[in-house]
Amino acid sequence: MANGKILLFYCFTPLPDPTAIMLWQQALCEKLELRGRIIVSPDGINVTVGGELADCKAYIKATRAYLPFRELDIKWSEGSAEDFPRLSVKVRDEIVSFGAPDELEVDAGGVVGGGTHLSPEEVNELAASRDDVVFFDGRNAYEAKIGRFRDAVVPDVSTTRDFLAELDSGKYDELKDKPIVTYCTGGVRCEVLSSLMTSRGFSEVYQLDGGIVRYGEKYGNGGLWDGSLYVFDRRLHVEFGPRDDPEFTQLGECEDCGAPTNTFANRDRGGARILVLLCESCAEKTGAELPSGATGKDVV
Repeated sequence: MANGKILLFYCFTPLPDPTAIMLWQQALCEKLELRGRIIVSPDGINVTVGGELADCKAYIKATRAYLPFRELDIKWSEGSAEDFPRLSVKVRDEIVSFGAPDELEVDAGGVVGGGTHLSPEEVNELAASRDDVVFFDGRNAYEAKIGRFRDAVVPDVSTTRDFLAELDSGKYDELKDKPIVTYCTGGVRCEVLSSLMTSRGFSEVYQLDGGIVRYGEKYGNGGLWDGSLYVFDRRLHVEFGPRDDPEFTQLGECEDCGAPTNTFANRDRGGARILVLLCESCAEKTGAELPSGATGKDVV
């Protein structure tokens, strides 16, 4: 789609009838021929959809007409409906699956007891003014293989549900008195993660407002972010500036030969299929499955 776009947003707000919201969103997206993923819970909505620009705008207008969603912060990126296999709209206990729905408190203002929101500029100011700031990755560990904040702590988690055990393990107790900046793709995971950290005694918790996407829009290949951003669609990863820019840092390396790559492939290991970084040549040699239609479209 020449005029295609992908929209990313979330909203934490009490929803008394998630099923009604799900049915409305399903019908709206089908009418506008949008594809992607929408999760609705009693605590809010989490959306990533793509389609023609005019249809995306119509979707936003209709969704913002619902009073609890009127202040949505929409993140735009290059892409289209073709970057998603289908439309999926579901009701879940959580819009982000930490496995802790009873720990989350949400009111009309959003998550209660979460970290202090910092803009990209405020994150840089904090990091420049203090030498003990810790960047804490709120994503799956494999996502950080191709991009992360410099010197960030990357928890050993393969799913979001692993974070509870990771936080309760005591591994990070030495960080409880340090300023922690949590970050994730668009901000939604950090809304929950920062509240879980605060309730577990981390005394100074922040979250990057708008996530890595907003930071990349602001600073491109500069700033404190290195590498590419993993995304959960057929694009697989995006960059915030040209990859031949001297300021761009290539982090991803082929698991087999060490060549630079940002592309994950499916590999059978121990009877399970796992995601590993492979260059095209090594993927072909070993019969690993490279996702079809993978591109590296820029976010901005």
